[in-house]
Amino acid sequence: MKLLDFIKSQVDFPEKSIQNTLRLLSNDATIPFIARYRKELTGNLDEVEIEHISDLLGNFKELEKRKSTILKAIEEQKALTKALKMAIEKAATLAVLEDLYLPFKKTRKTKADAAREKGLEPFAKILMSQKEGNIELIAMRFITAQVKSVEEAIEGAKNIIAEWVNENQLVRDAIRKLYQRQAVIRTKVVKTEEKTEKAQKFQQYFDWEEPLKKTPSHRFLAMFRAYSEGILRLKIEVDTIQSLDLISGIILKSGANNSKKYIREAIEDSYKRLLKPSFSTEFLSEAKAKADKDAILVFANNLEQLLLSPPLGGKRILAIDPGFKSGCKVVCLDENGQLVHNENIYPHPPQKELEIAGRKIDSLVKAYNIEAISIGNGTASRETEEFIRKIPGLKELSVFVVNEAGASIYSASKIAREEFPSFDITVRGAVSIGRRLSDPLAELVKIDPKSIGVGQYQHEVDQAKLKDKLDNVVTSCVNRIGINVNTASKELLSYVSGIGPGLAGNIIDYRKENGNLKSRKELLKIPRLGAKAYEQSAAFLRIKNPKNVLDDSAVHPESYHIVEEIAKDQRLKISELIGNKEVLKKIPLEKYIQVDLGLPTLTDIIKELEKPGVDPRKIKTEFKFDPSVKNITDLNPGMKLPGIVNNITNFGCFVDIGIKESGLIHISKLASGFISDVNSVVKLGQELTITVVEVDEVRKRIQLSLLD
Repeated sequence: MKLLDFIKSQVDFPEKSIQNTLRLLSNDATIPFIARYRKELTGNLDEVEIEHISDLLGNFKELEKRKSTILKAIEEQKALTKALKMAIEKAATLAVLEDLYLPFKKTRKTKADAAREKGLEPFAKILMSQKEGNIELIAMRFITAQVKSVEEAIEGAKNIIAEWVNENQLVRDAIRKLYQRQAVIRTKVVKTEEKTEKAQKFQQYFDWEEPLKKTPSHRFLAMFRAYSEGILRLKIEVDTIQSLDLISGIILKSGANNSKKYIREAIEDSYKRLLKPSFSTEFLSEAKAKADKDAILVFANNLEQLLLSPPLGGKRILAIDPGFKSGCKVVCLDENGQLVHNENIYPHPPQKELEIAGRKIDSLVKAYNIEAISIGNGTASRETEEFIRKIPGLKELSVFVVNEAGASIYSASKIAREEFPSFDITVRGAVSIGRRLSDPLAELVKIDPKSIGVGQYQHEVDQAKLKDKLDNVVTSCVNRIGINVNTASKELLSYVSGIGPGLAGNIIDYRKENGNLKSRKELLKIPRLGAKAYEQSAAFLRIKNPKNVLDDSAVHPESYHIVEEIAKDQRLKISELIGNKEVLKKIPLEKYIQVDLGLPTLTDIIKELEKPGVDPRKIKTEFKFDPSVKNITDLNPGMKLPGIVNNITNFGCFVDIGIKESGLIHISKLASGFISDVNSVVKLGQELTITVVEVDEVRKRIQLSLLD
């Protein structure tokens, strides 16, 4: 099977678009670059579609590698026929490929092998011919020193037939299709685990059964976790009688014959001992892969929304990492996020130095011209927020409660130690809380995405696939926003199309030695940043207050000549053209179409000239929780509260209502009609007014609703 045919069988994209996308990918073009600056070649495919082609390319390579291994193995056995080779080369899935390889992949001696060694294969062939005759009498011919009885001869022949049935392609196709249509997942609790504490959260699955194809990913992963931890027994099965009937219809010939009884017994043995375990394992693996894919997609969607959260922008921020006994770590950051001061305050028990702490905060705000306050949402968060809001001199300041998930991971990381070698983890953590307010994207790229806490069952899914997907999301977000090359951190720069960690480090070193870059062309002076890296990265790197105004835009340098031509035709300077919507909307784009530059790119250029370099994210606004709710004991059913969506799953969304525990709005409580996608109703970071439905103080669970 050819690569193009393989991809075309799974996507409905134009052939030319697929071919051009594959060519670009093979030349190491990045997905953001292809999607934004090669629209004419791809037929305007978006990042998701291009990523899909990239994934299929990886799948095809994996399939071809396995084919090569299998062909070599069968050839070494001197068993490779032309027909088998053709079938292997045409195989479009790993499942079909493994079925073809099954008769040749013996890794241990089977019952059938033992029977063959005793010379019973000819007898098995006689049985499978299904002709009339006295089977017992025929069996006597095969009694030898190794085969002591008729019964032993028949049993050995049945073992060989059972293996043939298992390897029969028609049988395997039929059983696979039956599993696809009717497989059921069943779980039972392991009796010795039933009363254990760790088993209680899986209680609903102690005796569970449902169609596998209707099992949502979150439920499957919950069951799979319990199965992996030895709490549940898990089976994937189909109806045995229906399976045996299917196999019999393929194997047994019509009419009466004396061998049918034994062949039926071999079929039953084959199904119970070989086929059923094989397909149960295959469909468990497939279900796990599908659930992984769904869960990874949920995590990716959440991460994207979190990374694109509204930034406060370049403000002077006082950030607080709250705590009780150990006090609150306070840091002051300038408008560029640089640390200018840090100290501790102790406004809460046991010290309860409210007056001293209040005076310190007031003096720091004045001394460093603080414009906003950022408070981590961990322990003592609400108490700290209440304390801050009561300080008389801070009435005009905006106060934000920031999600601090992963801040402790960052504070202990190599990145944090390199940034702040003279400060301990408490200072680094507080700095991260402040920077998350000014620019969530720039700060969160320093943390392993898995540590940010916006997924579901992220520890159960395929970790390599999770990392690849999340890295793609971060890359997409960074390039969508565009990066100030003169202020970006090494971590942020490393996600820019065509850059990577090595070149990012070189950019940082160049800035230290030469000061700020003055133009995009200057990027070519950076060691190892050649023409290819420049092509991929330049349009995503911005120069603020440049000599050429296009250097602070998403217009690619390769298209500058087009803008110059448009400006010349309009008898305007480029600076006069930018932002001039009246002129821009009248530009006859068809006039500027070239061989490699069509309407899609020209349209993008005009849109960018209307608002060059504008951050597409909204601006952060202040949000206030209900001051009367400080912990779970303050909640009662029927209460209406403000909240912020802080996690989205397939079964609903979790909402921060200002206390330690987030509440769950089940998907059935999001809207009055049927909902298949939670993201169609709510987004991460969205502000809501919710109703408390149920409060379980013992299990620390809160049920919420968007419905009245």
